[in-house]
Amino acid sequence: MLQAYKYRLYPNVKQQDDIEKHIGCCRFVYNTFLAKKIAHYKEFKDTNEKKSISCYELNNLLPGLKIEFPFLQEVNSQSLQMASKNLDSAYTRFFRELKKSSKKKRKVGFPRFKSKKNPVQSFQCPQFVRVNFADGLVVLPKIGSIKCKFHRIFDGQIKTCTVSKTFSTGKYYVSILVDDGTPMPEKQSFSVDSTIGIDLGLTHFLVLSNGEKVDNPRNLVMASRKLRSSQKSVSRKVKGSSNRKKSIKKLAICHEKVANRRSDFLHKLSSKVVSENQAIAIEDLNVSGMIKNYRLAKSIADASWSEFKTMLTYKSKKYGKTLLIIGRFEPSSKICSVCGYRNDTLTLADREWVCPNCGTKHDRDVNAAINIKQIALFNAKKTGWEPSEEPVEIESDLSSYLGKLRSVKQEAPCESVG
Repeated sequence: MLQAYKYRLYPNVKQQDDIEKHIGCCRFVYNTFLAKKIAHYKEFKDTNEKKSISCYELNNLLPGLKIEFPFLQEVNSQSLQMASKNLDSAYTRFFRELKKSSKKKRKVGFPRFKSKKNPVQSFQCPQFVRVNFADGLVVLPKIGSIKCKFHRIFDGQIKTCTVSKTFSTGKYYVSILVDDGTPMPEKQSFSVDSTIGIDLGLTHFLVLSNGEKVDNPRNLVMASRKLRSSQKSVSRKVKGSSNRKKSIKKLAICHEKVANRRSDFLHKLSSKVVSENQAIAIEDLNVSGMIKNYRLAKSIADASWSEFKTMLTYKSKKYGKTLLIIGRFEPSSKICSVCGYRNDTLTLADREWVCPNCGTKHDRDVNAAINIKQIALFNAKKTGWEPSEEPVEIESDLSSYLGKLRSVKQEAPCESVG
């Protein structure tokens, strides 16, 4: 099983220059080959000739490129080859996803030219990377031994190594991909009792179908006073001055702390949810569309629902758990989870409501979480779900689900799945 480990690097001045050279040369090769791919496609798109240059053909151009630009000889040759490989993967993925986008109406981005002002700069080393946990060193080809803070150790074969630098704060990191030799765990069976439904929100970050609520930490709001002060400090400095550069770095560090707090919260919460349940049911939220609401955009972006869903996805896969995803258009808040009555008059301001059909008093978010769980289980059983490595995206049959609720009021949608 592949596992990535990220550590902080502390290079000296010479090693910083070497890392900058590697980043710059890889960016130069990437941009040069992207320009060649675009020019080749434009030239042969209306002919029967091959419309794309393969990764193998790009790597064959590297020796000539090194002669034309001698500074490319100062860096690790395999890092340059990885730049062309990454470009070829992005280029191929674009045209493959473009064919699917017409059906699923997804936005597909064409590979962009890399800029030296990107928030994160990086390069890769596929081989000859060594770690020394005892002395706290990472050995990289053509750079040497770099001091590293190992907060945890690993066992296994190193597959690739990615060295990165944050543009705003100037910090260096290394991400090491390791194959520990253990197989991926098999998907575990689950039942009604071992499945949890999750409703994401803003007042409470998530509400579980068992009634548990987790408050939204609102990291950006909590740090707004310090961010405002730092931003004022930047605006008062003369453009181009050293003091302005120092103020910009302080502001960047404040934003980085907010991002780190958010990431820490999401990691701990997602690990807790995955470890305590065999299956997790969530909604497929249209976050990019919801952010267009200017009144809620800042709060939705700060909550990072998409990042939380991503964490649930790969952690469920890692630990053999199941992630059930229902459609984004399911009226989970408006349906009574006891009798199936649909309350179309419910508004966003209504946090509690009483079902006029059965008289049950509902907490809006808890009721939504219960419906998400029951819809997911009901349709998983109906469609004959079988364990798989990927998240299960369920096409919900809402009418059948409501009929089931109305016929047997408090009966769970299925007894066991898996």
